[in-house]
Amino acid sequence: MADVADLPDPTAPEDRRASAAEVLLARARTLRTNAYAPYSGFHVGAVVVTASGRRFEGVNVENVSYRLTTCAEQAALAAMCTAGPIEEVVVVAVAGDGPAPCTPCGACRQTIAEFGSQAVIHATGTSGSVLTVPIGELLPDAFTPERLRDRQEVPGGGA
Repeated sequence: MADVADLPDPTAPEDRRASAAEVLLARARTLRTNAYAPYSGFHVGAVVVTASGRRFEGVNVENVSYRLTTCAEQAALAAMCTAGPIEEVVVVAVAGDGPAPCTPCGACRQTIAEFGSQAVIHATGTSGSVLTVPIGELLPDAFTPERLRDRQEVPGGGA
């Protein structure tokens, strides 16, 4: 878990103040260098921020049996669960290799929705453009804990 002390100083002059998203994405870019990706060569770092401002970090960890690979977002969410108590996730910053924004994979989208149905995702590559989007746009009609609890039907024939 990282400290929130290195988030932007809101009292700093506007031209010297990095946005919270820029700070989180810079940290995700730094984290990606610690990823273990000997098979794909694609390194990803992620920072998860909870409603209280706590931050949790993760990197992708590959396995020769690709199915056993852990994504950076899931590693950060697992760190949050391990540290306890579990809180609502409000922001996820993801940085991957290459110039294009690295959005969470389908499994990560579902896992993020589990902990933050209103979470905002900031995605980037090693440099360049940033995509900022709510998780609901990346995963419309997500299967949520509320749907299971209420036994609601999922559009498209899901559980």
